[in-house]
Amino acid sequence: MGPGVVHLGMENEKKVGAIGKPGLMWDARIVNDVGEDVAQGEVGELIVKGPGVMKCYYKNPELTASTVRNGWLRTGDLGRLDEEGFIYLVDRKKDLVISGGENIYPVEVEEVILKHPRVHDCAVIGIPHDRLVEVTCAVIEPLEGESLTEEEVRAYCEEHLPRYKRPYRVVIDKVPRNPTGKIEKPKLREKYSKGA
Repeated sequence: MGPGVVHLGMENEKKVGAIGKPGLMWDARIVNDVGEDVAQGEVGELIVKGPGVMKCYYKNPELTASTVRNGWLRTGDLGRLDEEGFIYLVDRKKDLVISGGENIYPVEVEEVILKHPRVHDCAVIGIPHDRLVEVTCAVIEPLEGESLTEEEVRAYCEEHLPRYKRPYRVVIDKVPRNPTGKIEKPKLREKYSKGA
């Protein structure tokens, strides 16, 4: 949970999936790439401002300038704001896949694939494509002792995902995670982007 974001308690059960509202002395906005507020409900980057926002990266003015602008911290998180001001995170900005002009949020595809009864883990990444610029690649790790084929995954996705969100490429492999449990997507991009 980010700085200044209030944890939702039982009184806000209807806001399932929301991370909360800005806390006391904090402001949050959802903006486009040029820093303009997006319409309510639209996805953009979450930026925050408040007394705990970092001032700079140590000895790195270029990174500071691209991350902190006029006191607003660009979090790198994509989110949306509802009519009551609650914030919902969608994905990380760097993980967004733009394929043929469509925005695909990998976490949405991962959530669907993870519901398959024989899937243990899943990571969706963008890989280069000549015509569409980028396409999705789903790396899927079956449950221990189970087998899963690319065809089975594709059939499952056809049933549960709209066409543009279905993985272009499906790979059955181990999903690498770092010691804190975060998927190591840069490693996957490096491994599966070759010859894409």
